[in-house]
Amino acid sequence: MTNIIRRDPFSELTSLQERMNQLFNQSFDFEGFGFERPPISANFVPPVNIFEDEHTLTLQAEIPGVVSEDLKITLENNVLTITGERKFKEEEKKENFYRFERRFGKFTRSFALPVSVDSEKVNAIFENGVLTIALAKREEFKPKQITIGVTKPAAVATAKAGKAA
Repeated sequence: MTNIIRRDPFSELTSLQERMNQLFNQSFDFEGFGFERPPISANFVPPVNIFEDEHTLTLQAEIPGVVSEDLKITLENNVLTITGERKFKEEEKKENFYRFERRFGKFTRSFALPVSVDSEKVNAIFENGVLTIALAKREEFKPKQITIGVTKPAAVATAKAGKAA
């Protein structure tokens, strides 16, 4: 009896990708002592929370260690772009670091915004390492409350009697 084995060509690509990720994630020796190099690269990507209510769309980005002068926020063609840099500062004491897990370098985050955002009403606050950008919604896109008219029961009964005759 012959067994039929299904072959998945994508599994080989996935395993190749996993091996490449392992290769790039390995730490390399720093001056032969087993220390890691400081990660001064474009790998730093600040995490962002995005939420909305009926009046605003709000983005909050965690960017500790960055000063407001190193941040640039642009809004063009309904695309909000946050650009900045977290700089690596060498200590004067030349302490013996054994690990560098914090990421440093330049970063750019871009977000396509819905047409409901009013590009003239944008407010940005940078406080305690958290950048908060509030984008107001246009009036025509805000939810509107519609009230339902209530008819009197006597009028409904009269209307039903008139249709029955």
